[in-house]
Amino acid sequence: MIPMTLNEIAQAVGASPHDVPDPHALVTAPSAVDSREVVPGGLFAATIGARVDGHDHAAGAVANGAVAVLAARPVGVPALVVDDVQRAIGLLARHLLHHISPTVIGLTGSVGKTTTKDLLAQVLERHAPTVATDRSFNNELGLPLTVLRADATTRYLVLEMGAGRKGDLTYLTGLAPPRIGLVLNVGTAHVERMGGGPADVAQAKGELVEALPADGYALLNADDPYVIGMAGRTNARILLYGGSAQAQVRAEHVRLTDRARPAFTLVTPSGRAPVQLDLIGEHQVSNALAAAAAATALGLDVAEIADGLNAARRRSAGRLEIVERPDGVTVVDDAYNASPASMRAGLRAAKALAGTRRTVAVLGAMGQQADASRAQHAEIGRLVADLRYDVLITVGAGDPHAMAQAARSAGHGVAVHTADDVTAALRLATALLEPGDVVFVKASSETGLGACARALADAGPFPPITI
Repeated sequence: MIPMTLNEIAQAVGASPHDVPDPHALVTAPSAVDSREVVPGGLFAATIGARVDGHDHAAGAVANGAVAVLAARPVGVPALVVDDVQRAIGLLARHLLHHISPTVIGLTGSVGKTTTKDLLAQVLERHAPTVATDRSFNNELGLPLTVLRADATTRYLVLEMGAGRKGDLTYLTGLAPPRIGLVLNVGTAHVERMGGGPADVAQAKGELVEALPADGYALLNADDPYVIGMAGRTNARILLYGGSAQAQVRAEHVRLTDRARPAFTLVTPSGRAPVQLDLIGEHQVSNALAAAAAATALGLDVAEIADGLNAARRRSAGRLEIVERPDGVTVVDDAYNASPASMRAGLRAAKALAGTRRTVAVLGAMGQQADASRAQHAEIGRLVADLRYDVLITVGAGDPHAMAQAARSAGHGVAVHTADDVTAALRLATALLEPGDVVFVKASSETGLGACARALADAGPFPPITI
């Protein structure tokens, strides 16, 4: 964040100052929407969520060091009052970008965005100051908060861009116009809100490449026909990545180590180099190639990219996060979110990690699958059986029951159990786990199954669950 006076911020976002003793007071630190994350010199944005109204925490934020509050109404402490706080924080981010000139890299896709963002950030920050999306701050509020962490020294701004509906990426790219756009894949995440099919998802995701300038790069997954189909929607130069022979950035000789870590030869226009990732699952190769494509477009050579990928570590919690318990149980926490594609990839990765060890899957609902939801859950149940998991625990009513029924019908000896809620799932898993097991936990975030994964990883006395 470059220093700005409250008066400058008010003018940039169209705010009316209230209870501001000094309009020339400087905001010198990034903004926050959680009063507990306010740092001295920052700005607190009082947003209204499903459970919490940030205006109720305005005084606490100022006590914690916020210079002022961006608010929708006066709050009794220094405030810049606007009609729409979310819109105002976006305007402030756009104002900041007028004063600095980082290369903006936007990335989107149905699955793999956060892992790819984390990999790319670790490759780029070895070469120049880089700011990347924290956690999954990839929406209309999270993206501007990321931008506001940048300053005059920032060379690369890596922005994960989520799209829950058509028009979302047009809005986000308007706030932070990208020079490089990376599209990972098109799946069924958010299909319910996008019109009902993959073509509708592709239409929404393609808004990213439409926003690119002619001297920019559209980085497209050569292995996804919906993504390749976006080539005609951009004026930017096109760079393909993937396993296909037509991809300029590709992987050859892909294999998994005995710890389920993928290794391959990275091929780019500048040459070849060996890569071994410190992540589990063969699907991570595509994420690594996407990061490599972005780095290639930015001018890094293959050795520099490979060095960065080899050194990269998992950064974001709840995404194939591995915890080894003292009793030999391995907990694979992939419960941050779920779609059919990510569920399949996670199940295969955990099974590869287990080898000959006993495997337990604790699975909840995958949200936003529209009319195909029951069939998608049944498909996952059959996959659990086909992969020869020893135990399946489904969590919740409705679609998870279809998952359980399909696993039972498929046979292969999987022991299927159902749990009504997260607390019941934890009790059941705790009772069924044996020393040396690998337990894989995954569901959409709204199910709260991450609490079960964390409790299983703690491996202490039966803990309370809070969701």
